[in-house]
Amino acid sequence: MGKAASVAMSRPAVVGGATCHKIGKGVTYYVREPAPPPGSAPPPGSAPPPGPARPLLLLMPWLGAQPQALSKYFQAYSGTSQDVLVVETGISQFLWPRWSLDYGAEVLQVLESDRFASRPLLVHCFSVGGYTFCQMLVCLSRDARRYRRFVDRVKGHVYDSLVVGSAERMAVGVGKVIAPQWEGLVRRMILLYLSVFKRHTVDIFDPAIKLFWSCPIAAPALFFFCEDDVMCDIGGLEELIECWRKRGVAVQSRKWAESTHAGHIRRHPEEYRAALDNFLLSLSTTPLKAKM
Repeated sequence: MGKAASVAMSRPAVVGGATCHKIGKGVTYYVREPAPPPGSAPPPGSAPPPGPARPLLLLMPWLGAQPQALSKYFQAYSGTSQDVLVVETGISQFLWPRWSLDYGAEVLQVLESDRFASRPLLVHCFSVGGYTFCQMLVCLSRDARRYRRFVDRVKGHVYDSLVVGSAERMAVGVGKVIAPQWEGLVRRMILLYLSVFKRHTVDIFDPAIKLFWSCPIAAPALFFFCEDDVMCDIGGLEELIECWRKRGVAVQSRKWAESTHAGHIRRHPEEYRAALDNFLLSLSTTPLKAKM
């Protein structure tokens, strides 16, 4: 995905009732509109006509998320009539943060393109997706004047199973995804890698994490998490939530004693949907509520 990614889209396909456009590697745009009737589709390689300035959901999944797993969240937001921009995270972007910074800058470029620049945003991050969003904030902080409108466009942000804590916790998560049967070995290898390449990994992670604590986005936030999540320091996450509240951010949260990392909607579907719906309804000053 390069400069052309902000305007170029693949030939559309219909997925789950939404028209799907591949913008670039890891970035897919889902338009919640009926597919065009036969004979009226745009020529291959051309972009569809711009839609109205309605809210756009920026969905940033967990590592290795499959489309069928994301369908539950598409359904959860179906009442809002939002289009969805899915931004995936690759393992290489986590292991070599400079690539994730480049990726974050490219995603910001897409969101600032003519197709999306005027649209209110709702951000929903899962697990390592929060890491990629954090890298986007780093890019934003380096050119705050340029991205001032982006900050103002974010009307709410949701964090599901945010990874908070040490590098070891992040290594645990990667091990569970890459090779669950060799999780311990993979975790030790990743920790060794992070130690050897500390200047290129941990030393880049840390400033991004510090920036997240003073997140420039003051829109209301919602956190989903559980006490038995081995990938998250629950005490640290609750401290982060309290820090945001003291800064004046309206934060809601839903915690379970037992659940599944990035799988709360499967374990607790009714409670998850109720918390999400209440959060969306609380965004009374944005177009999101009007779409419910």
